[in-house]
Amino acid sequence: MNQKFIKVSVFFMLTGVLSFAQEKDSLQIHELNEVVVSDTKFEQSKEKSGKIIDVITAEDLKAKQGQNLSSILSQVAGIEINGNQSANSKNQGVYIRGGRNRQVAIYIDGVPVVDASGINLEYDLRLIPVEQIEKIEVLKGSSSVLYGTGAATGVINITLKNSVEKNISGNAYWNVGTQNDSEKKDIDLNSFSQGFSVNGKIKKFSYLTSLNSTETKGFSEAEGEDYEEDMFSRINVLQKLGFQWNDKLSFNLFGNYDAIRNTFDNSYSGPLTSSDDLNNKSFSEQFRLGLQSIYKYKNGEFNLNLNGGTIEREVFLTNTWAGGIDNYNYSSRNANLDVVNKYNISKDFYVVTGLQVQYFDMEQIDAYTDLNNEMAKFNIFDPYATLIYNSKNGFNVNIGGRLNNHSDYGSHFVYNVNPSYNFKNIPLKVLVSYSTAYITPSLYQLFGPYGNEELKPEENATAEFGFEASLLNKKIILNAVGFYRQEQNKVDFFTDTTTWMSYYDNFDNEINAKGIETNITLDITEKIISKANYTFTQVEEQFSRYIPKHKVNVNLQYNASDRFNVSLDYQYLSERNDAYFDSFTFTTENVELDSCSIFNANLNYQLIKSRLSVFTSITNIFNEYFQETIGYNARGRNYKLGLNLTF
Repeated sequence: MNQKFIKVSVFFMLTGVLSFAQEKDSLQIHELNEVVVSDTKFEQSKEKSGKIIDVITAEDLKAKQGQNLSSILSQVAGIEINGNQSANSKNQGVYIRGGRNRQVAIYIDGVPVVDASGINLEYDLRLIPVEQIEKIEVLKGSSSVLYGTGAATGVINITLKNSVEKNISGNAYWNVGTQNDSEKKDIDLNSFSQGFSVNGKIKKFSYLTSLNSTETKGFSEAEGEDYEEDMFSRINVLQKLGFQWNDKLSFNLFGNYDAIRNTFDNSYSGPLTSSDDLNNKSFSEQFRLGLQSIYKYKNGEFNLNLNGGTIEREVFLTNTWAGGIDNYNYSSRNANLDVVNKYNISKDFYVVTGLQVQYFDMEQIDAYTDLNNEMAKFNIFDPYATLIYNSKNGFNVNIGGRLNNHSDYGSHFVYNVNPSYNFKNIPLKVLVSYSTAYITPSLYQLFGPYGNEELKPEENATAEFGFEASLLNKKIILNAVGFYRQEQNKVDFFTDTTTWMSYYDNFDNEINAKGIETNITLDITEKIISKANYTFTQVEEQFSRYIPKHKVNVNLQYNASDRFNVSLDYQYLSERNDAYFDSFTFTTENVELDSCSIFNANLNYQLIKSRLSVFTSITNIFNEYFQETIGYNARGRNYKLGLNLTF
């Protein structure tokens, strides 16, 4: 079986090379006037946006088949996702512009997603399969005016696939691969993903049903000899139903179920201890339901998003002190209503007004805690407004404000000012912005075992200046943004060394971060496109854990025809800081993780045009050893082979 897998992979690579040399179809040129929605919540040309918005298209996702969502996002300038190269069972941290998970808002189809039972109001990206995604927009900077709590360093705006125009259409895929660290070089098949979707439109009705599953094992999450293999499995079910009442009014219902089951290891506590654990495991499941409605009228558009969700988590941890296994149960509920209206005052001037209402509660039940949702709950009531002016002479401005009203700590105002200018005689846009944001303390931080109901919201302010230029008839597109961010009232965990009482509290000192993000796209020929980005991030040292100061991503894509393409990726991360608690010395030890360079390759070929395609990928081609987190394994060289059927 192993030899067959290698031979099949080599066959398709050779097939690709031959096609590469023979096919002569033209490539669709990248256009700067791509439509984006993230900085206004309504469609507008990317040229008129006062932000540099990173867009991951369906074509980009296709060229990176076999990679998970976190690995793909980690190739965007300004983003580092710690754990994306580790075992799937490893928890992940999202770091944008030197911030943490709680400072990043994640939206799916215009709906915020969050686990209200977590220590921070954050979301587990491992719940989302790439195969359900149509497009991703990444908006960086303080964005609470439009997106509320958590949008302090960025917004990841994910659009799932929708129905096609035919009565019925479908897709099925299957891929297998290896799951090795750098020490393991077997060709055992330990990674399996499969799924299908059926969708279409029948008169005024549309539908989409999707089922996806993933199972992996192969190496231990923790690094060590003869450690057990940790496993990860995920299942996703998505259902969408739409009704187009007329040209002006439409309704969309959605429901989805996501579940993760995995085993994991203990935290690293020094070279003299073992992190391997045979009992640690967790199970998490999410249910989401929602209604979305769009009404278009003469001078504008009115959107309504109403949704709710639950997340249940069960965690088993070995208790070395008691010699048993502790069972932790968490559950949370969240509800969101967001009504937003766009009114065109004139052809060049429009106003976006909205009202967002959110509710969160949680429960935690274990041997040490009995926290119910009557105790741990809060709600948020936020009106907001944004004015957008796009003049004919190239001047654009986006000004907005939001009044956050929180049931626990009162009111808080945030705002943004974002002018930009498109020069008419030269293909250049310059932009500047100043924006503020807030982060709601989590239910756990307010009401949990170490809770503090006197916590204040965290505050962020970001100033940025940048430009975007297109040269040689848009064959070269270059942009760069420099930013400076200030963070106040950071919520952190403290222990009083006199009383040995532990609790959450606001950090008194101001935290600063600064950096530069650059992107360049080169249409080298009609068939060859190169994309590269460089990120420089500098955070105060005590808060720089896992964040590389320098990061480079390079992608080279050859589209030999509409049936075959090759994609090569390179990623460089400079040294990163990390720390661990040494269980022998009872001290926190600071360490520096080495820099690393990772090369990946992906080949896609259509065996039957527009019907049956095959891909093969190799990740970490040179099998470089590195660590994303001290004491944990990262993936070595791995192979994947997949089939995709469209009908």
